[in-house]
Amino acid sequence: MPTSRTHKYASAKELKSQKPKMAVVDPQLAIAAALVMAGGLIGTGIAQQGIGAAGMGIIAEKPEKFGQVLFFFVIPETLWIIGFVLGVILLLNIL
Repeated sequence: MPTSRTHKYASAKELKSQKPKMAVVDPQLAIAAALVMAGGLIGTGIAQQGIGAAGMGIIAEKPEKFGQVLFFFVIPETLWIIGFVLGVILLLNIL
């Protein structure tokens, strides 16, 4: 049996000698990303409140329209997806 041991984990001494890697993010970009994400979420909520109320009235009268109402209720979800993607683009400094 070989006497040398190979470890796949670093020792505590090796970990202490390494400097922690910190991400440097511009504070203005972080605030802009937060505003973009919050705007997308708030916009989605405002859009869905009217669609949801009207949709419930339609479904109460004509239950067969459920699929169509669900489709219109899901369309505003793209707002938060766009806000999230733009926020990530800002944080990663892609543009």
